[in-house]
Amino acid sequence: MSPVLAGVLQLLALMAALALAYVPLGTYLARVYSSPTHLRIERWIYQGIGADPDTEMRWPAYLRGVLAFSLAGVLFLYLLQRLQGVLPGSLGFASIDPDQAFNTAASFVANTNWQSYYGEQAMGHVVQTAGLAVQNFVSAAVGIAVAVALVRGFARSRTGELGNFWADLVRGVVRVLVPIAVVGAVILVACGVIQNFSGIHEVGQFMGGAQEWNGGAVASQEVIKELGTNGGGYFNANSAHPFENPTPFTNLFEIFLILLIPVALTRTFGILTGSVRQGYAILGTMATIWLAFVALMMWTEFAHHGPALQAAGGAMEGKEVRFGIGGSSIFAVSTTLTSTGAVDSFHSSYTGLGGGITMLGMMLGEIAPGGVGSGLYGMLVMAVIAVFIAGLMVGRTPEYLGKKIGTREIKYAACYILITPALVLVLTAAATALPTPGDSMTNSGAHGFSEILYAYTSAANNNGSAFAGLNADTQWFNTTLGLAMLLGRFLPMVFVLALAGSLAGQQPVPATKGTLRTEKPLFAGLLVGAVLIITGLTYFPALALGPLAEGLA
Repeated sequence: MSPVLAGVLQLLALMAALALAYVPLGTYLARVYSSPTHLRIERWIYQGIGADPDTEMRWPAYLRGVLAFSLAGVLFLYLLQRLQGVLPGSLGFASIDPDQAFNTAASFVANTNWQSYYGEQAMGHVVQTAGLAVQNFVSAAVGIAVAVALVRGFARSRTGELGNFWADLVRGVVRVLVPIAVVGAVILVACGVIQNFSGIHEVGQFMGGAQEWNGGAVASQEVIKELGTNGGGYFNANSAHPFENPTPFTNLFEIFLILLIPVALTRTFGILTGSVRQGYAILGTMATIWLAFVALMMWTEFAHHGPALQAAGGAMEGKEVRFGIGGSSIFAVSTTLTSTGAVDSFHSSYTGLGGGITMLGMMLGEIAPGGVGSGLYGMLVMAVIAVFIAGLMVGRTPEYLGKKIGTREIKYAACYILITPALVLVLTAAATALPTPGDSMTNSGAHGFSEILYAYTSAANNNGSAFAGLNADTQWFNTTLGLAMLLGRFLPMVFVLALAGSLAGQQPVPATKGTLRTEKPLFAGLLVGAVLIITGLTYFPALALGPLAEGLA
């Protein structure tokens, strides 16, 4: 079987699996977030945290819950790392330095999982399981909660109430993430991913020295890192490590986990707003972008330029032979079009245009299908922009799902789409202009610039993957990337929840013959165009200095 055919068959199998899970999971998620009842374990949690799950919240109260919970997570994870040296189960590792502890705490709470450390050489079992793995669950649940709050904003009328953050958070963990993660972890263990609490042990002699590995609860963390679109690996090699991702099947299964909830949430959106076809329109937009990126990535990486690439069957540098170009390309696109950040290959070794595709996927805002929750609310904000553009073109007041998009709503949407580009471009400019950050670059020229651009794009968009040619474990990068992750995660949420509150307070307007049919393919095409044009205008100069210059050289 040719490598190209193998890649296409993997793509078709993945799409079939997602299609089978779409209706049942999307319908189940709609029931979870609209159910009036609480499970017994949920009541115990509410009592423990002192929350009343039946109290409706307006958007400022909902936002305060998001920020307060996330701040507590940052402080807890920071202290856990700083105290690692005196904790049991630390495997003899020392406490983490302050700047790296801040970076890691910000990273995992912001659902970014950027890692400027070697996991197997820095973090013990307690930090990995009680700190990092726990944040993988709750940060994903926060993203889903904010997305559901925005959906309620479209679905409700003449009220500013968006639900209860604590109820949405707990339900996301207890009813959605934990059950799927348990099943997924069992599958991964059955396929060879390790799950233990063993210490450091010698596995053999290599190149005149001893090779040592430490064990860990890898399968349980691997499954939620993908399912929750987190991305932080137990080992430095991440999902390229055979302990995390041993076979082509586990590779495809992990891609399935990455895409599962973001895809299903489009059906949840359709059900909660009373129009399943609206959900299909959003899904169609996401799928169009994702398929186009996968096809373009496979083309760039399979292109046979030069004798070395011809002999290898494509651009195999930095890729695992057991996954091949097809599996690696699908993984790379899926992880950068979502806020996952997991990698099964070395993105810095991709072709110039291939590296640019991974960057562009993040620059789109990771909305195709995007992160857990964040992908849906990001695409809905872009839908608001798209109907506004359509309204300008035909001279009508724009409407979406029966809600008028007025001055206030468009200001919230505009602020949302401007935050991450501002963070990426300003911080990239600062890092390239100052003398010290440049010392962290492994490469010079266009590729070196791409390393820095990729790092801040990954951080501000809450992705977490890296070109890996940049030494980011410095005070400058730990601090600035940590700030980019926090601001890139929570500032957009401010405007998403404000938009939700504004929409929920409106009285729906009836559809007329002049109303733009947002469930039609025409609108999906308009939405795709709006996403690509807005991103292209924003980032094209920076891309021209980095991956485009390298690819055309």
